[in-house]
This record gives sequence, structure tokens and C-alpha cells, in this order.
Amino acid sequence: MSAEHPTLPPVRLRADAELARDALAAPLLAQAVRLARWAGPETRVDAGGELVDEQLPEAAEVLGLADDEDGETWAGDAWRLAVDTGLVAVEDGEEREGADLPGRAGPGENLALVTGGSPQDVLGLWLDGFDAVFADAVAPVLDDLDAIVGEDGEIDFEALDWDPEVEADFLEGVLGNLYLLTVSEGGAGEGPVPLPALAASMVVPDDMGEPTDDVLEQVSDAMMRLDEQFRLLEPIGLVDYQPVDEALMAEEGEEPAPPVDDEDVTRYGMVRLTPLGLYGVRARMLEAGVDAPAVGDLTDKGADALLDGIAGYPEAAAREETAAWLAGRDALDAARELLHAARGTDAGSPLRRLHCQQTLSLVGAEAEPAVREVLDDAELGGLARVWLAERGASDVPAPPESMIFWLAIDTIAAQLDSDGDLEELQELIEGLTGRHGGFFEAAWRVEHPATAEVLEAMGRLHRDKTAAKEARKAAFKARSRAGASGS
Repeated sequence: MSAEHPTLPPVRLRADAELARDALAAPLLAQAVRLARWAGPETRVDAGGELVDEQLPEAAEVLGLADDEDGETWAGDAWRLAVDTGLVAVEDGEEREGADLPGRAGPGENLALVTGGSPQDVLGLWLDGFDAVFADAVAPVLDDLDAIVGEDGEIDFEALDWDPEVEADFLEGVLGNLYLLTVSEGGAGEGPVPLPALAASMVVPDDMGEPTDDVLEQVSDAMMRLDEQFRLLEPIGLVDYQPVDEALMAEEGEEPAPPVDDEDVTRYGMVRLTPLGLYGVRARMLEAGVDAPAVGDLTDKGADALLDGIAGYPEAAAREETAAWLAGRDALDAARELLHAARGTDAGSPLRRLHCQQTLSLVGAEAEPAVREVLDDAELGGLARVWLAERGASDVPAPPESMIFWLAIDTIAAQLDSDGDLEELQELIEGLTGRHGGFFEAAWRVEHPATAEVLEAMGRLHRDKTAAKEARKAAFKARSRAGASGS
């Protein structure tokens, strides 16, 4: 009975123009743009495209970081991003015995996109920057380079105990969990998430009660690695990050500083995705083939795509999506298209009809002619009568008994698929059986593909034991009848 729903709730993204402004305001990209404009005939780079050491002080001064002890480091990071994103074009230098031959650099083709490109062009540039910073974030930390350089002068990657795929998957998973917490109803929303909780979500098994000391140590290690990674990801505008309190970090063999407040979880790091970060993480998910819908995705799609697409949406997001879909359409034509898309006997059809009815409530009286056209339709006639009755319409024909029971089965099937409130579903079931004497005797005969499953569910959910038993008997009859007709 259940249809496939998106695995992630829909995200509400800001307009591309607003996100593009955020992208250009991200500190690291803004610095990369400034260095790209500075680069010219006198700019020199080494064999790897990096600025030569002699030019780092000038680059730091261009960025207003001449007095910052880490200014040259920041300048080097911004230069690498400029190169990686095509803001700068480099002609690499050459390594030679005796003296290296420096290369040259100048503005790249993509620099023109900063002022002359569309918002989508700017966001594409930013995504390239995000990819580059992500790669830096999962790169190994080289505390002692000499220890891992072999006799041939090459880095011994096996000695690093570092698997690039595992590292990338871990950070992807962390960002995915942070994304899910942000977009889920009842999740973090726009608020920050404690770093320990995020680390634990990747390390602690779901079925583990009290974490063991070994697992807690793994969580602590993951926190420290994430602290380094989020410090790198913040300047590109992906996250807002409050780092782990330095007082909590002790070198091996040292005692950490005594805690000021054991209850202050913020000292252990707090992180949230920015609106631009939501856009960026979703873009990576889509590229990886993950179904990550956004509110507004269905606006230019047909009614069939709309009704199927919002099947897994929370109520507020579904209403927002349908309102946007209706906004650009003629009301009567939209109503006819919705009713046509609601037909069917497939697994997702009951939920489509429920969403069709809810969407029609947003159309208003203009939908009435289209609704009246389906009064005699076996699948839509009950829906049409409910819609008209809710608006106090006159001369609504009474439904035949078969339509009443078909609509009851269809409605419960839709509610079961919508993962709604259990208590509300129980009240619906008990209300239907209370209003219609001999409900189960009639219900098992209903020609609906979900009849048996609905009756089985009623047997599980009905709080009256006698009624629940009748429901189970009716379900057995429905299955036997379906088996006999199919043989």
C-alpha cells in the first residue's frame, strides 16, 4: 500500500540572488576575489602554482592582514582557492637544480563572473570553492612531515594511516546528519547543534544503550577532528561555528584546565548550516544521487508530479508547495488537472486523492464546476461530495452505499500512508465504525486494492476488542475473496 517517499524532508532555500550575495560575502571567497584582482605581471608562483614566499607578505597586505601573525597563512589559503576556482590563471614555475624558475599568474576567466555572471554562475563558482575546501578538510594532518617522507622523497601514504574515501564519507555523513537536523520538523531548525551530539550520531550505534568507554573515546576523537574541519569550512560560508573551548584541549600527558561550568555544552562546540550551507550540502547530495527535495521544485511540474511529490512532505511544506503550484495556473484548469491526476489504483493513489482534496481547498469556489464533473466517478465521486459539502453547496446528490464504504477504505489507506498522528487515525477508525452499523460486513466486499490491508490495520488500531476482532475477520474474508477472484 505504501508508495516510495523522499528519504529527506524538503528544504526551504533562499532565492538564488540572495544566496549568490551570501557566496560573494563568504570571507574566503571574497579574499580570493581580491587576490585575483591583484594578480598581474609581477605575480610569481612556484611549481605547484602557489605564491612564492617573497610575495606572501604583499598578498597579506592586500587582504588587510599585514599585522595578523597568521596573515600570510590566510593569504596562501585564499590564493589556493582563487586558483582552484579559476579566478586566477597560473603558468606554473619549474623546479631546477641550483635555482627554481618562477611561474606567472593573472586574472582567470571566472573572475568576470563575479560582477558579470548570473546568480547561478556565482553559485557554481562558490560550489567549486566548497569542493576545494572540503578536499582540504578531509586531507591528513601532517604534524611531522619528515616521518612520512620516504628515501625517494615521496610521501608514504600508507604510513599516514589515512584512507581518503573513508575520511570523505565520514565528513559527508556528518554534513548529511546536520542537514537532516536542520530541515526536519522538530529538529534543530536554524539553531546550532552541539558538536558532541553530531559526533555521536556518526559513532554510537543506534541500538546501543549506555556507550562504552571505547565508544566515548571514539566520539571524543571524532569531535576533535570535526573541530578542525569546521574551522576550515566556516570561512567559505558553509557553517556558523563556535569552536571547542581551547581550555578543554590538553596535549597528551597534560591535564586539561578545570571546567568552569560542566553544564555549559556550548564549550564543546556548536555548529549550524548557514542558508548557503544548506544549498551547498543539498547540491552535493543531488550530485551523489540522493533524493533531497526543495520547496518549489514542483512548481513547474504537472499535477501528477505534484501529488506524488508531496506524499512525504510535512503538512506545512506540502501546503506551501501546493500554494506555489496553484499560483501560476488558471483555477478551473488546475482543478481538472488535479482530479485527473488523482485517479488510479496503484499503491500511491489513496494519498494522491487525499492531497488532491487538500489542494482543491486552496483553489476555492472556482473549482466547483470541475468537482461536479466527477460526481459519478467511482474513485472521485466521494471526494467530490465531501468537498462540495464542506462549502455548503446545494443539490449535492446522496452517494450510493458502495461509494461511502469505498471512500472510507480509501481515506484510511491514505492516512496510513501519510504517517500521521496515531491517535487521530484511531479516532477516525472508531468514528467510521461507530456511525455505520455493520461496517465490517460491508467493508470486506469493497472493490479497492487496499481493502484487506486497511481492515488488518483497523484490527490492530481499534481500541474496542470486539470491533478489532470483527475487523480481523473482515480482513481474512477480503483476502480470501481477492484470492478467489484472482485464481
